[in-house]
Amino acid sequence: MSLLTTVSPENATGPLAETYREIEQAMGWVPNAMQLYSPNPELAAMRWAQTRYFMQHPRLSPALLAFTRMLVSSDNDCAYCVGLNEAMLINRLGVSAEAVAAAKQDPGAVPLAEPERALLLFVLKATRTPHAIGQPDVDRMRALGWTDRDLLDAIEHAARNLAMDVMFNAFKVERDF
Repeated sequence: MSLLTTVSPENATGPLAETYREIEQAMGWVPNAMQLYSPNPELAAMRWAQTRYFMQHPRLSPALLAFTRMLVSSDNDCAYCVGLNEAMLINRLGVSAEAVAAAKQDPGAVPLAEPERALLLFVLKATRTPHAIGQPDVDRMRALGWTDRDLLDAIEHAARNLAMDVMFNAFKVERDF
């Protein structure tokens, strides 16, 4: 599963078992990505709480978030995250394989409405060249209807994904989807 010794759902006890139950109820399974955090049940619960928050986000759509994760992970060569989010976009969100491939080649080609496409490009700019973000960028997002909370959440989501890419790559998390 990874270079770390992890706890499977069948062997989990206590708070970790509760976190796994919640994950399985929400997702139908406990991905290796979540099992990676099992050596630290408190961290596993925190990661799950963050994931659950974004799964239920009131303004950032599942497609916007999945494209964000896929493209950020593509920049970081995280095969696990790229593959998981490609599969999610195609199998759960109904995006064609051709549209997913086109978005990987040109993020401006994502099949999202303009406000979401612009937010995605803003987030990618922040993850690729954070010092290049300026007041005009923020003002443009606000003009498209995004709130400061939306901007904070979108970049937090991408930055958290960067950290997860490092973890998954460093500990060699195996694909399980």
